[in-house]
Amino acid sequence: MKRRQKLSTRTTALMMVAFAIAVGLPIVVVAAPTVSRQEISEGLTCQCGCGLTVANCNHPNCEFSVPVRDQIDGMLGRGMSGPQIIAYFRNKYGEKILSAPTTQGFNILAWIMPFAAIAAGGALMAFTVGRWRSKSPASTPTEGTAFASDIHGDTYDPELRRRLERELRDRI
Repeated sequence: MKRRQKLSTRTTALMMVAFAIAVGLPIVVVAAPTVSRQEISEGLTCQCGCGLTVANCNHPNCEFSVPVRDQIDGMLGRGMSGPQIIAYFRNKYGEKILSAPTTQGFNILAWIMPFAAIAAGGALMAFTVGRWRSKSPASTPTEGTAFASDIHGDTYDPELRRRLERELRDRI
């Protein structure tokens, strides 16, 4: 009985502490993460021909990246989000403006193919090396045949040696 009362007292105390913490904590409003011009312009490819992103275009007076950066600043000032700004430029210029392909439709191949090619190459290499290792020698010595066991010719067939010497003498 005493133990049960102790347990009940502990439980009540824990519940009161948890309630006090829950009531005492301020309510946190989660705001949408703010994006910078740098982050958005890194997602867009410059169309001047440099092949860089709008953020990294190295032409000081670029006819494309400078106005686009100004447009991004204006859009951010009006409260547009990063995805909205990217969608605006995507609708205006098409898929070529994106610095990375989307992960939907046919573009998913651009994400999958490099990894698939590496996996296929690795599998081909493993298969080839496995075949090289498993090949047995073309001919194996059998008993009674003339076969040198090493380079020095310690093991040989005497009859074969005599025949070779005789043919060499006859030809020279």
